[in-house]
Amino acid sequence: MYTNIEERACDLAAYIIDNRATVRSAATEFGISKSTVHKDLTERLPKLNTGLYKQVRQLLDINKAERHIRGGLATRRKYKGED
Repeated sequence: MYTNIEERACDLAAYIIDNRATVRSAATEFGISKSTVHKDLTERLPKLNTGLYKQVRQLLDINKAERHIRGGLATRRKYKGED
């Protein structure tokens, strides 16, 4: 459990950049909600570390553009019984 929100925001950003992770997977890894991850990255991080925010923003935009594809693949696996 983090007591320092600023530290958590920077750690989340580093995790997402290092692992090319999604907000959902970062939330699971850190044991917090997706909305908390999103708030940390989009509202708090720009005030703390602009350079890190720009890197995370690029990955968030890529993930947003690709999410419909991942969702379709997950549905396909579900109905094919692969997962």
